[in-house]
Amino acid sequence: MDLRRIMETVNMIDNENLDLRTTTMGISLLDCIDSDSDRACQKIYDKITTKAENLVKVARELETEYGIPIANKRITVTPISLIAAASGDSDYVKYAITLDKAAKAVGVDLIGGFSALVHKGYQNGDRVLIKSIPQALKETERVCSSVNVGSTRSGINMDAVKEMGQIVIENEKINPLNNGNLVIFCNAVEDNPFMAGGFHGVGESDVALNVGVSGPGVVKTALEKVKGESMDVVAETIKQTAFKVTRMGQLVGQEASKRLGVDFGIVDLSLAPTPAQGDSVANILEEIGLESVGTHGTTAALAMLNDAVKKGGIMACSHVGGLSGAFIPESEDAGMIAAAEKGILTVDKLEAMTAVCSVGLDMIAVPGDTPAETISAMIADEAAIGMINNKTTAVRVIPVPGKDVGDTIEFGGLFGYAPIMPVHKESSAAMINRGGRIPAPVHSFKN
Repeated sequence: MDLRRIMETVNMIDNENLDLRTTTMGISLLDCIDSDSDRACQKIYDKITTKAENLVKVARELETEYGIPIANKRITVTPISLIAAASGDSDYVKYAITLDKAAKAVGVDLIGGFSALVHKGYQNGDRVLIKSIPQALKETERVCSSVNVGSTRSGINMDAVKEMGQIVIENEKINPLNNGNLVIFCNAVEDNPFMAGGFHGVGESDVALNVGVSGPGVVKTALEKVKGESMDVVAETIKQTAFKVTRMGQLVGQEASKRLGVDFGIVDLSLAPTPAQGDSVANILEEIGLESVGTHGTTAALAMLNDAVKKGGIMACSHVGGLSGAFIPESEDAGMIAAAEKGILTVDKLEAMTAVCSVGLDMIAVPGDTPAETISAMIADEAAIGMINNKTTAVRVIPVPGKDVGDTIEFGGLFGYAPIMPVHKESSAAMINRGGRIPAPVHSFKN
């Protein structure tokens, strides 16, 4: 039995695109706060380069020893708006540059935490950080930024929603690809190992190692063996597959934590696709029985997939966290790209799907002349879905200058490419310009 299971895992790795998507070290920077921003930045650099000095080395050792590919090595830090607020600086670009230098020094792919949490209102550090985002992303290579604009308990900060639409347009003018490193959240979680939305929450330990597992190809292959069976069988097959994949993530995460001498945080079992053939969430939904993702039945199939993944994962690991479920990025999934190019998959359908998946409108390319208020309205819609359903939702939208529906944009690497998707032409400006807050729903009073 043990030999059979070992061979199953080997086959998943060799033929079904199974990998650990990321080992992400979360580092608290609360002890780096200083009224002198130069001293604060030096403390930040020193702490990151000390705590994460061996992160990449250990990850590579485990890749070799276990034969499990680890696609990315990443770091998250305490939201910089909290750390930099004591300085009184008028912009926080130097903090982003410090993060970038530290990330390069230790050899990680990305570092997240140039972030602000403004779901109920702004403090001064939040305002400064948000205004710094375009320049910060322009001057760095590995820094990721996120802003949380709403929550189930507090409602939606519509002033922040309006401002983030404007920030997306500012990024577009500098370099539209910079919006790939910016996520706008509702109900952001503190232990998310995935980018661009990862940050290390204030409730986390000083240093923790979180693991993000993927494997859409593994799930699709398992479903190929139960063609024509009932949905009960489909759900059970996904659960059993998720169990195996999560076990692998826990094994690597615990061993990495032990070798690094840090706390083991969580395993995030999120089916995160790539442009590689056979590594697509859309293909899983089509294997369930849809002619194309985006057609009627897509939301139901995705709901079942997401729930079964969570059920299988939580039985396999004592510390499941992050987002855990299924991502549906337009650009990173070959099946999603194909459906969008045919016009079967639309922004409206993607929005409906976000009510039951892990996050939200992810890596959506839209025409370059899309107004800031329309971007803000898309953010508001997603935040409302997250607020009402008590789940994390997010927007990572990329207006592309000079491009219109029918064109494409190439991102490269894990991001792949994306067809430009149509958005509604009718204006939402009057609503967005009202500002204020959308009150929290009644069920936020649960305690």
